[in-house]
Amino acid sequence: MDRFPIDAPRSQVIRAFERLGFRVVREGNHIAMVRDNPDGTRTPLTMPNHRYIKGSTLRHICSQAAIGRDEFLNAYRQA
Repeated sequence: MDRFPIDAPRSQVIRAFERLGFRVVREGNHIAMVRDNPDGTRTPLTMPNHRYIKGSTLRHICSQAAIGRDEFLNAYRQA
């Protein structure tokens, strides 16, 4: 089983979430992203605007946005 990156570069994390259908809607101290779902609902995602994102923070973000571990890691490797 692959592990979450310990210190993931912010740009690569954003590209991974964009591959999963999210788009950036606001950027300040935090980065707000949203995904429009086929059933008409929206899935929000907020992450800190740090140069590197910790693995534990990524796991927490993914669980709140209902993104599977393998799904995120596949998108992250492609980004």
